[in-house]
Amino acid sequence: KWFRKAAEQGDADGQTGLGFTYATGAGIPVNNVKAYMWLSLAKAQGHETAADNLDIVKKRMTPADISKAQALASEMWEKPNN
Repeated sequence: KWFRKAAEQGDADGQTGLGFTYATGAGIPVNNVKAYMWLSLAKAQGHETAADNLDIVKKRMTPADISKAQALASEMWEKPNN
């Protein structure tokens, strides 16, 4: 809940935490597309842990999934809070 609130407000630590949660399935179903989206937003802000985790998640994804995640990240980046 708190990772999501922080992530949606553009906080890189929150985005990294939420991305990691989606990547590992900690309390929620694994979703690599959402993990990639949140981690890439945090990476764009210079978060090194997000960049490392993004590389790991990317290896588990198809090119189509990566494209979808990048599109979602672009949409989130353009929201007023980010």
